[in-house]
Amino acid sequence: MGASGLRALLERVRYEVLPAKSTEEKVLAHVPREVVVTVTASPVKGLEPTLDLAGRLAAQGYRVVPHVPARLLRDDTHLKDVVDRLRGVGVEDVFVPAGDADPPAGAYEGALPVLRRLGELGSPFTRVGITGYPESHPLIHDDVTVQAMWDKREHATYIVSNLCFDARVLGEWVGRVRRRDVALPVYVGVAGPVERAKLLSMATKIGVGESTRFLTKHASWFLRFAAPGGYSPERLLSRVEGVLTAPGAGVAGLHLFTFNQVAETERWRRAVLDRLGG
Repeated sequence: MGASGLRALLERVRYEVLPAKSTEEKVLAHVPREVVVTVTASPVKGLEPTLDLAGRLAAQGYRVVPHVPARLLRDDTHLKDVVDRLRGVGVEDVFVPAGDADPPAGAYEGALPVLRRLGELGSPFTRVGITGYPESHPLIHDDVTVQAMWDKREHATYIVSNLCFDARVLGEWVGRVRRRDVALPVYVGVAGPVERAKLLSMATKIGVGESTRFLTKHASWFLRFAAPGGYSPERLLSRVEGVLTAPGAGVAGLHLFTFNQVAETERWRRAVLDRLGG
């Protein structure tokens, strides 16, 4: 793999974490302040743990990106309260997916109405991220997901691709997005150096109802991690580096899914950068 290409990607990373009890401690202990930290939201626990952790990390000097799923918002008043709370702690960047809450907490079924409403509120955030789906969404046709990015492009500033383990699929998806004239920069979603046993442990700690949903939705992930030779983020990136760093790809960096294995993820990143001379 090209050293300069991989180094550039690993120097522009975002770490996705779940708002568990030990998350703040792990981030403070292992994540440099120049790394952006994104905080997921749970359809079971609601937005409160996400907003709380985002505020605490922002107070510690991190650039924090809370997830604000549309289907967790009760109404316009709730959205405005969330905006005011986040702006009050200095958050300037939010990620707005549709979310998995079923049924939704209120009137918002998808991300686009929330994005439009944020515009009506004066575009309170400097940066707004939306979701991309390299691998097929279980409920939405591929062409629809790409069209959705087109529909949302005027209200967002970047795309975060959902987790993908297939270099060919990832590369083809980037090409399809650009051919549809979606020009927003992309952060490519990649799993960190996840240990399968710890991933399973993390999933079961989320809670009975949510862990069942997690395991059902992401069963293929466990198969990937358990495959002969295991999973290697560096191996995946080496296979797709040429596509991600090509002129016109518009890849802004990597979005690393840590599954709260924060120390392991940062240790791996630093080791690769040191080996590449970064």
